[in-house]
Amino acid sequence: MNKNNTQIERYQKLIEYLESKFKTDITSEDIEDVSFYSYRNINRIFAALQHETIGQFIKRKRLEKAAEFLKYSEEEISDIALDIGYKDLAAFSKAFKKHFNCSPSKYRNSQHIQQEITTRILQEKKEKKEKTTKTLSFAIEHLPSLKILYLQYKSSYEDIHGIETTWNSLIKYAFKKKLLCDETILLGEILDDDDITDTLQCRYNAGIILEDHQDFDTKGFFGIKEIPAQKYAKFIHKGSHESCYETYNNIYARWMQDVQLEFADQPILEFYVNDESTTPKEELITEIYIPIV
Repeated sequence: MNKNNTQIERYQKLIEYLESKFKTDITSEDIEDVSFYSYRNINRIFAALQHETIGQFIKRKRLEKAAEFLKYSEEEISDIALDIGYKDLAAFSKAFKKHFNCSPSKYRNSQHIQQEITTRILQEKKEKKEKTTKTLSFAIEHLPSLKILYLQYKSSYEDIHGIETTWNSLIKYAFKKKLLCDETILLGEILDDDDITDTLQCRYNAGIILEDHQDFDTKGFFGIKEIPAQKYAKFIHKGSHESCYETYNNIYARWMQDVQLEFADQPILEFYVNDESTTPKEELITEIYIPIV
């Protein structure tokens, strides 16, 4: 393994560490132990690649996670602050207001109002088309742990071309590794909520599921990870990938009415059923798996 690949792996290991530990107190010594760089040097590298310092990254992740809890749960604000690593409620409220330009309570209220408005609009549109409103169709499924080869995309979820480029790179790499066959399952792992996370920081993993015997060392920004076993609410989207947002809007707007389940703090998964090269866009099927408790 060359020196450049080793450095990339150390950087990726640091990212993984920060994403799993951002709620806890992370010291400069912890950073140095994970990255094998001095804190000063790794912080410079990190800022150049992430466009924010390590400290800013940790703070942003905490506040975005708080916003997610405020949006999707009824947990007390003080408990949310404590859960994401703020021991002082006043300090949390101040930091949250600076990041989102409103207090935590106002943010929660605005999200609830927005969801109610969206629900009402969708309901009115539906009632114009049919006299009775059908319930939102979904199934409950338990997925086992999944080992995947993945390549991460980071920017706006609306940049379909950028996501396609990421997929093309992953497929090309998997083909060289002789990992592709007719039964290969493609999935996308949506790590951020674009209503909460800054557009340029939204992350999406393009991935293929690996069989147990498919084990090898990755290079560069390609990685292997395990998605833990999880319970999901499964929805079906039919149509182009660009139009997926319509299905997501419908799911979230009618979640409390038709689904009535509690979200789990895990990424959303998308399974791509069809071969996009041979299937018309309007016939594409995407299985959407939303994690639930």
